[in-house]
Amino acid sequence: MKRPYLSFFFLFFLSVSLFAQSAAGVLTEAKPAAAGMSAKQLALLDGHIDQYIKNGSMPGGVFLVARKGKIVYYKNFGHTTLEKNDAYEKEDIFRLASMTKAVTTVSIMQLFEQGKLGLDDPIFYYIPGFAKSQVLETFNEADSSYTTVPVEKPITIRHLLTHTSGISYGAFNPGKIQAIYEKHKANAFGLAHPTATTADMANTLATVPLIFQPGSKYMYGLNMELLGRIVEVVSGMPLNQYFKQNIFDPLGMEDTRFYLSKDQHDRLVPVYTYNEQKQMVVADKSFGLDPDYPKWEGKNHFAGGGGLSGTTMDYAKFIQALCNGGQYNGVRILGRKTIELIASDQMIIQNAMGTGFSKLPGLTYGLGFSLKTAAGAAWNPKSVGTFEWGGAFNTKFFIDPAEELIFVGMTQILPFTRPDFWDRMYAIIYGAVE
Repeated sequence: MKRPYLSFFFLFFLSVSLFAQSAAGVLTEAKPAAAGMSAKQLALLDGHIDQYIKNGSMPGGVFLVARKGKIVYYKNFGHTTLEKNDAYEKEDIFRLASMTKAVTTVSIMQLFEQGKLGLDDPIFYYIPGFAKSQVLETFNEADSSYTTVPVEKPITIRHLLTHTSGISYGAFNPGKIQAIYEKHKANAFGLAHPTATTADMANTLATVPLIFQPGSKYMYGLNMELLGRIVEVVSGMPLNQYFKQNIFDPLGMEDTRFYLSKDQHDRLVPVYTYNEQKQMVVADKSFGLDPDYPKWEGKNHFAGGGGLSGTTMDYAKFIQALCNGGQYNGVRILGRKTIELIASDQMIIQNAMGTGFSKLPGLTYGLGFSLKTAAGAAWNPKSVGTFEWGGAFNTKFFIDPAEELIFVGMTQILPFTRPDFWDRMYAIIYGAVE
């Protein structure tokens, strides 16, 4: 008679255990003490953020801190209009810009895990135009003519993941780089494009000479754009569909996409900038780009380096999955060892030559993320192994696996003239860790 009861209790405890495992790492709001953090210290963030809003440095935004899967700080500040009649809301949608790169990196590493591509594959396997890559040798300022030499070795997927390919951002580099990219009509890529497809973008970039020999140095550029196209070629689906099927839907990221649906338009916050009088104003098309690009309809260019828009909570789910070793709410999007590879120093050779990510020891670059190593322990309170990035419109995130700590900060202002805002914010957050 005991055996049925034993079976019942075994099944009961098994079901409880499985439920606990599936729920592990899911973001839930909790008091700071439950995550080993000081509520008093975290409360200092309120005054810090308000100070920069009041002094006209930024309009406001949404900020989230979580530790051990517990959200200990999640607040909205400021107003989305100069008239201050519309407050920022937690559900607001922000242009992620280069925070898109992390999603593209995870997509590439998913395909790597499946054996569908190799990190040291030449990219001409997937984009044939790069079989004939050339490297810039001389440049004539008078007419923007130039000469080239052949590549010594082909660009690889690893080069793209580490921004060591020789591909640049023409628009961000006035002078010969900007002129050459303009000559090839390659300065319009990075966020969205009114007519080109993702394939068109890749084929155009294949015609632009590289700024240096692949692998020789770090230079931030349109590398993730090409990785987005490689995802399309390898998976056989458009990048927006790949993201949705393999990352967004599994993680419950309901509001993140390249081009927003009409019912999301009123949640897209404006971009702020400064006028000639150094006053904060809402940016329009005279800003140099159309700030409403997330509202474009029927476009087929999916910018793997900067095209996504989404909410603070959506992005928090994404980086919490990475902090959890690749899984969230019982769904795995990447293997733990693959994340260890992502968060490993890929710049050892370049750093030794002085051509790496940073001149500061220990502030380096992994696969698709900047990275802090042991040599950088003195620079800031973030743990060794923290990997992170941000976006052009002043968005930030970091993942600190050692402390099981994540952060997402969303604002929308370009240029942002007070980068010390973030450094001071991080000091407050880490001061709360008990």
